[in-house]
Parts: sequence; C-alpha cells; structure tokens
Amino acid sequence: MHNSPDLITGPDGLARTPWAYGTDLLTEYYDTEWGMPIYEESGLFERLCLESFQAGLSWSTILNKREAFRRAFLGFDVDAVAQMTPQDVKRLLLDASIIRNEKKIQAAITNARATVELRSQEGLSELIWSFRPETTPEPMSLSEVPSSSAESKALARELKSRGFAFVGPTSMYALMEAIGMVDTHLMGSHRRGCSGLWPR
Repeated sequence: MHNSPDLITGPDGLARTPWAYGTDLLTEYYDTEWGMPIYEESGLFERLCLESFQAGLSWSTILNKREAFRRAFLGFDVDAVAQMTPQDVKRLLLDASIIRNEKKIQAAITNARATVELRSQEGLSELIWSFRPETTPEPMSLSEVPSSSAESKALARELKSRGFAFVGPTSMYALMEAIGMVDTHLMGSHRRGCSGLWPR
C-alpha cells in the first residue's frame, strides 16, 4: 500500500505524522508510547484522566504537565485519588502546574471512585477493551483520521452509565488511539502496526 502524503520524514529517516514533530516530548511520545496496548488499571485510569483534562486543549499542553499531574493525583493511584476530599480539590485549584479546572479535577476523583466500584464487576480494563472494534482505520491522510466511532460513542455511554464523568465520544476515541485499540498511525508511518494488535 502507498504511504500517506501527509507523512514527514525526520532527520533520522523515520516517517511520522506531522503532530509528532511539535516538540521533542511529542516525538518521544509518538515513537515510544502512543498506540501501545495498556491493560493495567492504573495505566488506563491515568490516560482516562489525561484525556479528560485534554478536552478543549492541545495534547502537547497535557504532555508538558504530565509529571505535575502525576504528583497532583498521587501517581494516579486509584484508591488514593478515590479518597480525595473537597479540601484536596481546593488545594489543586491553587496548583498552577496542572490544569485548574474544577469540573475536570472533580471528574478525576469521581472516575477513581467509579473505577473502584468496577472491581466487583468486570473491572476497568475488561470494560474498556470490550469495545475494541473488529477493524481499524487505515488513514492515507490526516483528514481520514476519525475523531470518534460507533465504539467510542458506545464506550462513552457505558462509562457514563457506570458513574464516570468527562468521558465523551471524542475523548474516548483518543483513549482508544492512545492504547492501541485502534491504529490511526498514517499508512507508511514507522509506527504503523506498533501495537501488534493490527497489521501494518
């Protein structure tokens, strides 16, 4: 299959999607992490939170603040975040190193509590991965990369029904991309097929 015309070949000779060149941090994230499968609860909870905070902002902004988010939310330890109090929310609203949005901060705590509740059922990982589609996009151009799907809409609905907040179809599709449930690397990217779940 032909390569995407939107690919950019870096100085290292590797072809990547344009957004991967925004900063060194973005390039490293694209090359090592984005699109790799994540199954453990804490890893999925972190990405669920980060996608929620990203709503309306650039991913670069979130990535630059990722270590600050990890400090603020206790390493995204689900049990610890679930125990956070209104006083913790007030403290975090004064923390300039993160995104100071009260609804998003509260959503992280709400989602931690919902994740704990899921443990007596199928658990966060099994729930999220049950929405893996049968096929993945094969985008030849950036315009062909979806922003949502039937599965991401269904996942968002299901999570909301289980008590989760700030989990819309677009942010859930971004989550699916981030954890390799779908592969939206442009055709010809050196990372296409990196998850091992989909053919190159």
